[in-house]
Amino acid sequence: MFFSVVIPTYNRQPILEKCLKALENQDYGLPVADYEVVVVDDGSTDGTLEWLETQARDFPHVRPYARDHQGPAAARNFGVEKARGDTIVFIDSDLVVTETFLMAHAEALVKARENNERVFTYGRVINTCNFDRPSAEPYKLTDFSAAFFATGNVAIARHWLIEAGLFDTRFQQYGWEDLELGVRLKKLGFELIKCPDAVGYHWHPPFDLAQLPAAIDREIQRGKMGVLFYQKHPTLEVKMMVQMTWMHRLLWGILSLGGSLNEKTMAGFLQWLIDRGKSQLALEIARIFLNWYNVQAVYEAYAPLKRKQ
Repeated sequence: MFFSVVIPTYNRQPILEKCLKALENQDYGLPVADYEVVVVDDGSTDGTLEWLETQARDFPHVRPYARDHQGPAAARNFGVEKARGDTIVFIDSDLVVTETFLMAHAEALVKARENNERVFTYGRVINTCNFDRPSAEPYKLTDFSAAFFATGNVAIARHWLIEAGLFDTRFQQYGWEDLELGVRLKKLGFELIKCPDAVGYHWHPPFDLAQLPAAIDREIQRGKMGVLFYQKHPTLEVKMMVQMTWMHRLLWGILSLGGSLNEKTMAGFLQWLIDRGKSQLALEIARIFLNWYNVQAVYEAYAPLKRKQ
């Protein structure tokens, strides 16, 4: 088994360095014959590509490529196209993996293929804001994911991705391109194999109020892309996933008091929590009005389509 670890990156150089160092320290043997790391720089402006070129000796497994900024879907497709391996592993550039990461995916794939060739493995993702020691973070209930196919930590045979049609590059804004591919894989009869031993630590900076404008923008983008997702797969399952139901609108409308609780009115309370070392709790509370922005964006994007229908 030859792994190609495909990593799209955009302005993530400091944490990308930790990501690549962890991948260079893989402890592996059969069924892993070898591996490569395909890094696709998606138009970064922080000197990522230049840094990769100067550090080439430290990262012998890395094959870097540069493209104009087109979003993660196009970057991952390009990575798959350039990959030399028979098995693709998708991770994000802010994920720091354990030494047995690739072996865990390989052993789980080999075992699962005894019963079904149409399988992929999904590893464990642990969120952390500890930049110095990301792997010190314990697993938490909030780290649980019910996603069928998410590119934060997944391994699948390259030829199956090509048969499924790869990622839809119309998803140029934030969100849903991986789950949309997951719907197509599910229709092809694929089975998700959980692989908790393939651990990756997903780093993000501690929450502060300065992040809110970007977070709100992501939720609005996610709402718009959610409508594209639903257009491709107009099912109740997808409708629930993208929060395009009266239940979601009612829930987040009530919790946010119709948008009255927002980044401005909640700023003082959120800052009070942050000052007391409770930035994660502050973020979870902020998700109330962030979800309201998302639901509003879904309905705004869907309204003109509904009128046409």
